[in-house]
Amino acid sequence: MRYAYGVTSALLLGGATLSLLTGLPAGAQVAQNDAQNIQAITPRVGAPSSFADLTSQLQPAVVNISTRQKVRVAGGANPFAGTPFEGFFGGGEGQGQAPQTREAQSLGSGFIVSADGYLVTNNHVVTPEGQGVVESITVTLPDGSEYPAKLIGKDAASDLAVLKITAGKPLPFVKFGDSRASRVGDWVVAIGNPFGLGGTVTAGIISAVYRNTGQGGAYDRYLQTDAAINQGNSGGPMFDMKGQVIGINRAIFSPSGGSVGIGFAIPAETAAPIVDQLIKGQTIERGYLGVRIQPVTTDYADSMGLPHNRGELIQAVEPGKGADQGGVKAGDVVLKVNGKDVTRDQTLSFLVSNVKPGTKIPLEVLRGGQRMTLNVAVSKRPTDEELAQQTFDRKKGGDDFEKAPTKGTGLAEKSLGLSLLTLNPQIARQLGLPEDTKGVVVAGVDSSSDAGAKGFERGDVLLSVNNAPITSVGEVENGIRAAQSAGRTAIGVQWMRPGQPPIYVGIRLR
Repeated sequence: MRYAYGVTSALLLGGATLSLLTGLPAGAQVAQNDAQNIQAITPRVGAPSSFADLTSQLQPAVVNISTRQKVRVAGGANPFAGTPFEGFFGGGEGQGQAPQTREAQSLGSGFIVSADGYLVTNNHVVTPEGQGVVESITVTLPDGSEYPAKLIGKDAASDLAVLKITAGKPLPFVKFGDSRASRVGDWVVAIGNPFGLGGTVTAGIISAVYRNTGQGGAYDRYLQTDAAINQGNSGGPMFDMKGQVIGINRAIFSPSGGSVGIGFAIPAETAAPIVDQLIKGQTIERGYLGVRIQPVTTDYADSMGLPHNRGELIQAVEPGKGADQGGVKAGDVVLKVNGKDVTRDQTLSFLVSNVKPGTKIPLEVLRGGQRMTLNVAVSKRPTDEELAQQTFDRKKGGDDFEKAPTKGTGLAEKSLGLSLLTLNPQIARQLGLPEDTKGVVVAGVDSSSDAGAKGFERGDVLLSVNNAPITSVGEVENGIRAAQSAGRTAIGVQWMRPGQPPIYVGIRLR
């Protein structure tokens, strides 16, 4: 997914544009407070005349979080290199200075969820980048009192962390509400520590529920608000009018680096179970199928006769994992997971990650125009480090096929803007592919075609058309004729660039 303005990833810790923000169940409560009093001051209909009474009860439970870090940075070049003074400052001729360790700080927000001092924030608020080490975490309450905090647990995938402070007295706390009941247009209040200024309150409405920002992952699913949120708000709470936490402020979309009225919060329904597990010291386990996926684009949906914004495409299947053992194949479009529709707001990754490992679930898939149901066992998601080492790629390496013919003729060139050649062992070797690779190779691309606009280049290889494997240019042309006969305006192709994994795309016919 692309936006008119880029969504940039930057910590909103005291630094910010999408930007990560540095920032449990009814309005800020002390151990003895009366929930009925909170409800009495909460307007039930229409716009509230003031947020002051609600804020006065909530704000005592919202804290500022600061960390001291030791960060290892690369040394710069020796400014005295090549002079008689070079040896006095370390580093020989032509050498830079050794890596240095410097002190850094981060600022964010958080909120207390129990009278005995457990509090919630974002993982990135208390996790240094690169080779940094957090030396201390300090929590500052609204009354100015400071306490050292202990990191109880953190979860990078959901960007959540739990801290603990010991105050020697019951502390005011807030609770998680039901974000599933949130509606576009509902009033919300955000409290946090923007730009390190201290407790700051902003108000707005919910602009969208379950917003997908296009950043990928199981938790790319946020409540969007126009309440002003800025750097330093990360980890702070978003309250509904009952004084319950329905979201944890995490990121903003901003071309400028400041608030432009598009902020994102982790929904309480996602955060609350993870926070509960972290408090109990439990390991966060997520479901995993062992597939590489990609969205179903409008063109690909048209090529398959699918409704828009439905399903996700299986790009590759990891051998031996649950999806492979359950019969899932590359090219399948997953329409439902355990009876739940796969949409842009409810992705395959989100649905599977929330299934307990070891559970067997039905997947409804579309394969070759036919719907079928596959029963797949969900395994435990590997760590990020293990995932980074995995590869679905085919054999890499090789040079472009400079000596291959450069022009083809026929229906493919007319309808797709692609000049194609049947892939043979000689061309496969020149492309760095196994000699037995089947498909057709792109010899030329009309830059004015949809294929040209989608980035096809000479040397790319088409592997299937409309989910049917191809071994010749004639089979590509048969696929084009079949799509035209069915009244479709695009064909779906699986293609690969040598050295990269295969992907699927819809190409519009002309």
